[in-house]
Amino acid sequence: MNGYVYSQQPAVVDTLKVDSAKAGLMRRTDNTAGQFDVGDLARVIFHPRREASAKPSSGIIVVPNIASNPSIGTQIGIKAVAGRKLGSDPNTFLSVAATSASITTKGIIYFYISHNIYTPGNKWNLQGSLVAAKTVTPDYGYGIGKPVTDTPEDSILTNPARTPRALRSQFYAFRQKVYKEVSKGLFVGAGVSFEMRRNIDERNTSGNSTPYDIYNSRHGFHPYNYNANGFLLNVQYTTRDNQNRAYKGIYADAGIRVNQTWLGSSRNALQFTSDFRKYISLSHRNPEHVLALWNWGAYLVAGNVPYLELPGTAKDAAVRSGRGYTTGYFKGTQFNYSEAEYRFPITRNKFLSGVAFFHLQTGNNELGTGIFQVWQPGGGGGLRVLFNKATRTNLCLDYAWGKFGAKGFFLGLNEAF
Repeated sequence: MNGYVYSQQPAVVDTLKVDSAKAGLMRRTDNTAGQFDVGDLARVIFHPRREASAKPSSGIIVVPNIASNPSIGTQIGIKAVAGRKLGSDPNTFLSVAATSASITTKGIIYFYISHNIYTPGNKWNLQGSLVAAKTVTPDYGYGIGKPVTDTPEDSILTNPARTPRALRSQFYAFRQKVYKEVSKGLFVGAGVSFEMRRNIDERNTSGNSTPYDIYNSRHGFHPYNYNANGFLLNVQYTTRDNQNRAYKGIYADAGIRVNQTWLGSSRNALQFTSDFRKYISLSHRNPEHVLALWNWGAYLVAGNVPYLELPGTAKDAAVRSGRGYTTGYFKGTQFNYSEAEYRFPITRNKFLSGVAFFHLQTGNNELGTGIFQVWQPGGGGGLRVLFNKATRTNLCLDYAWGKFGAKGFFLGLNEAF
């Protein structure tokens, strides 16, 4: 499962309100004069005599969704991303939406819709997503990659050989949060989240126990289906200048999730989550030179979480953390992720740019290894193609690697964070 293409979803998280006192700086930052995007390229190729339009290009982007790896086979589909400011208030945040539908040669079907909408003046923010899928989920065991061999079951659970397995299932998810701005850039919100898996099949013909079997037995989950349904309470603060590709500002979110059996959840659980991002523009003349920093964490406070819903690699909301590893490669009830990325322009017209990144992951395994005791690194570099200069949308092509031979090519729209 290593060394192949992985398609990733665009990030759909919120952006900042621009202070009118900074409007002059923002006009310079968002000036698209002299920039060249894919729309301009299409015009040059198909309509070479047509003058470039002074009107900003549409905020809607449609691209093929193509990928290939041993888990899914060959994937073909379509992906669309849209961005628009609602109303006439220039300080209103950018609203975004995304959707994708795909099918693979191994019969995997995936469909999602996501949105992050700001009403005029940022009075309300609606964030949500809907997923329906027939999936194959790679599994490399429990924990952060430190083997535990105290008992045969512990050795299987932590998977010291990093033997890949795959769990097939039907997956349905619905999440909706509503935020209210209570002060400039500060939001409080609440919502619900439902994750449901049905017909889970590991296709284990050996008759031996697997990490999934052992975890379910120890934590009281049904092997073939489960629900993880709960309430969400969040506090969020942001000063980013653009949610698709920020040049400066911060984004911070802290929340709790409360899964409840009376809401249909298989088990009760209480989790704390945190997400902090900092963007530092290194040049006034070329604000695209950016040092971006990210820390994301999820921590089980009480109760139990299903195996496939444990926090871990690429389990952030946008499924973009841990490039170089497959989703869920590391996982635990306590998990923390940190990344630093340098972003820089390559061509003068901003059509091509690049990134270099490095990240660290840490988590527990409930078998003597605690969070922050073992760290697993990863990193890589990538090329960016300016897809839409009006919304700062990039096509992202990254090559990344990690430990245990993990590596791969990752394709996505918009930055990882």
